[in-house]
Amino acid sequence: MDRSWISTKIPSDPEYQAGVREFIKFAVKNGGGRSKLRCPCIMCHNFLHKRPGEILNHLSKWAFDKTYTCWISHGECRDETTVGNSEANVFEGHNTNEGDRLEEMLHQVEEAFDEDPFTFESLLNDSEKPLYEGCTKYTRLSAIIRLYNVKASQGLTDIDFNLILEVFKDMLPDDNVLPSRTYEAKKTLSLMGLPYEKIHACPNDCMLYRNQNESLESCSVCNASRYKKEEGRVPAKVLWYFPIIPRFKRLFSNARDAEKLTWHFDSREDDGFLRHPADSPQWRFIDGKFPEFAKEKRNLRLALSTDGFNPFGSLSSTYSTWPVVLITYNLSPTLCMKRRYMMLSLLISGPRQPGNDIDVYLAPLIDDLKMLWETGVEVFDAYRNEKFNLKAMLFCTIQDFPAYGNLSGYTVKGKAACPLCMEQFPGHWLNG
Repeated sequence: MDRSWISTKIPSDPEYQAGVREFIKFAVKNGGGRSKLRCPCIMCHNFLHKRPGEILNHLSKWAFDKTYTCWISHGECRDETTVGNSEANVFEGHNTNEGDRLEEMLHQVEEAFDEDPFTFESLLNDSEKPLYEGCTKYTRLSAIIRLYNVKASQGLTDIDFNLILEVFKDMLPDDNVLPSRTYEAKKTLSLMGLPYEKIHACPNDCMLYRNQNESLESCSVCNASRYKKEEGRVPAKVLWYFPIIPRFKRLFSNARDAEKLTWHFDSREDDGFLRHPADSPQWRFIDGKFPEFAKEKRNLRLALSTDGFNPFGSLSSTYSTWPVVLITYNLSPTLCMKRRYMMLSLLISGPRQPGNDIDVYLAPLIDDLKMLWETGVEVFDAYRNEKFNLKAMLFCTIQDFPAYGNLSGYTVKGKAACPLCMEQFPGHWLNG
């Protein structure tokens, strides 16, 4: 298809108008049935989603982005060779800092701003604003991301990061737009983040203040106050929940990750050796028992892992925090246990371990897992450029033996402590 009109014609030219109509036909045909598509006019730069009629108006009023000659964002060049060989240049035609993958991140988060386009426009302006006049390597947003990556990887405190920002801002030209405080940097980056929930909990681990209990002031089981009385309205205990569905959507919105999430079906070597849970009898049993679930290779099989740790690193403190992590077994053995793909879903704060009451804290995660198993959610697959109904299941759990008892409700001590033998185990008691 001839695309010379993009760079050689103006919007009023009949050849340009014919080219725009051909482009819209192509975009609608490859749009996977979506009602809104990316607008490639010089004002939207493929960041904002518009209806086809709105795109036609934009392209008639403003010129087509001259750098956008390979229509990747509208379904072109999605074959395996192109994706594999063009990872660093998927969003060609835009000024991007390859190390920060800034353009890719913006494309991943833009759909979250459908209801608030002005906020996304502010984020987009930060991604295009030079760090200082004449700077071609960093924008305000890319500089913040690069520095914040250093903060996170080196475990720097907010006070340390304040000092770094102050020094860098002083070194740069006077007209630089780098923030001078950690708070300002976090406020900018929070627009790109995923949501989390802080759910108040009973200090005795009886219940969570959510759903029908959200408005209660005290525990309906033990009558303990919801708040620390000496500190006003400060909650006595808080559960941090990181909703898993937006995170799965974010995974599939990245074409490279979406391709990797079908490794178990497309790329696994089935030679009889046990290298991955996909080689196990349990995996085959589930495929046979739930054929509809197994038919969609993108459906996720998850492992849940939890254990307590002392965040203060002091043996004199008994404080115990429990993270609950999900592992995605659709990925290859080299990736599924990498930190990038291990998903923190819950953080149960101390000061003591939840024990058998851990089921109280697992409730929001279980609700989402039940929905993913029973009905699924609509997700856009960026690698195949289509929407599909994603389902997920809890394939297994990973924990030590005491935590196994907490998660399963089985008694792991006493005479019948073996979960396989159960009551048939002839227990022996040692003489004291």
